[in-house]
Amino acid sequence: MLRSSFSNNLIEAGCDEVGRGCLAGPVVAAAVILPKNYRHAILNDSKQLTHDERLAVQDDILRDALAWAVAEVDNEEIDRINILNASFKAMHLAIEKLTIKPGLLLIDGNRFKPFGDLPFHCIVKGDATYLAIAAASVLAKIHRDNVMQKLAADFPGYGWETNVGYPTEEHREGIRKLGITPFHRKSFQLLPSQLELFEE
Repeated sequence: MLRSSFSNNLIEAGCDEVGRGCLAGPVVAAAVILPKNYRHAILNDSKQLTHDERLAVQDDILRDALAWAVAEVDNEEIDRINILNASFKAMHLAIEKLTIKPGLLLIDGNRFKPFGDLPFHCIVKGDATYLAIAAASVLAKIHRDNVMQKLAADFPGYGWETNVGYPTEEHREGIRKLGITPFHRKSFQLLPSQLELFEE
């Protein structure tokens, strides 16, 4: 059972991002403030849920959350400022959009760039520990998957409708055959090096 809160009296926003390891598309972050003592039967890290479970959970989050927001940073910005800074920026943008100001941020992972003077805690595997972070992971993943599925219709041949931009063999084969799109991250190693190919 995931925990409902870190503190007893502070308004907490859970924050998570999706898409750091992708070769194409934006990095997406969400921030969610849930009621104190919130409970949910299946809410968990989005990677532990099926597609249908995520959609059902999303409906509950949008109904129950005191505040929520989603933000994205595109591939061109990722190339300019690097993926780590882009992830922080996406989280900052999501936090800025919240209609309630939190008193504490719960961040999935082990690093975060401070947002103003708001206190924060970084929690490794936080999306499998705290409900608010899990909720943020669900909203961010659904949003990003939808973005990539729409792009897949305009750029067929990369398998984005299923791999959503991650470095699968289908995606890399598309890059080999078709080249890159305006949505690929040029600062990433899009294809394995010759040495890696040889070692395989």
